[in-house]
Amino acid sequence: MHAMWSSWAPPLERSKLLSISYAGAQLGTVVSLPLSGLICYYVDWVYVFYIFGALGVFWFLFWILLVSDTPETHRRISPIEREYILSSLKDQLSTQKSVPWEPMLKSFPLWAIVVAHFSYNWTFYTLLTLLPTYMKEILRFDAQENGFLSALPYFGCWLCIIMSGQIADYLREKQNLSTVCVRKTFTLIGMIGPAVFLVAAGFIGCDYTLAVAFLTISTSLGGFCTSGFGINHLDIAPSYAGILLGITNSFATIPGMVGPVIGKSLTHHNTVGEWQTVFYIAASINLFGAIFFALFGSGEVQDWALNGRHLHRN
Repeated sequence: MHAMWSSWAPPLERSKLLSISYAGAQLGTVVSLPLSGLICYYVDWVYVFYIFGALGVFWFLFWILLVSDTPETHRRISPIEREYILSSLKDQLSTQKSVPWEPMLKSFPLWAIVVAHFSYNWTFYTLLTLLPTYMKEILRFDAQENGFLSALPYFGCWLCIIMSGQIADYLREKQNLSTVCVRKTFTLIGMIGPAVFLVAAGFIGCDYTLAVAFLTISTSLGGFCTSGFGINHLDIAPSYAGILLGITNSFATIPGMVGPVIGKSLTHHNTVGEWQTVFYIAASINLFGAIFFALFGSGEVQDWALNGRHLHRN
């Protein structure tokens, strides 16, 4: 998706376009968690896989019919829209055929995204996999309630992703804020905010109303990261945005393997104190990622991404 948006998204519309498309992942979580609970309760757990697998195949048919790689190859785009997109990107894309691996891997702005992406995903994957357990063992919700309440934080995140994309591009286009300022501000909100409410959730014990409220706010605020480091790959190297996301997301999937395992190993007895430790670790990693990105993040197309000929400041 990053690779395709590099050819489709005008620079001052990146936040809103990417946030709308990537918010689909959160909306899918909102639908799938309660629906999975209902399917398991009334039918059988295997049908969760059959139904969602079939929906993926159905979606793919629409993808084949409707999507084109670039504006030039799209069959139904208007000439005005095609020219608008192409002209907005003409100073941002590289013409070189080979990938500049060495300067790319030495780029501090890239590693700033790697660290932020890793840190954000630690909290995201830990909560995604362990939140239903927390709801059941600590807050004592049954399977049906668990599904709906586990989905609530991701509904808030979906709303924040959509809203943050609109606000980010408004600030860049109408208020003339620099791209780097907007990306760093939204990353700080989207990582420090969740860390604060995650720590707070560890202090309220079995008060399920406050627990659900704090976890919902924590996950919702994480949606601001989509318009922060989440699309920063397109700011620093639009021609290689897909490759950069491949690099950062490779590191960022490590928490998906390690985080839940550590979380599970720390909650053998499912006590409030054990869950506090899980939340503190996630919050600390989030805080570190936010600070690192604020120090080393960039909003400019890098020299190596333009073959050294231009430096487009946005």
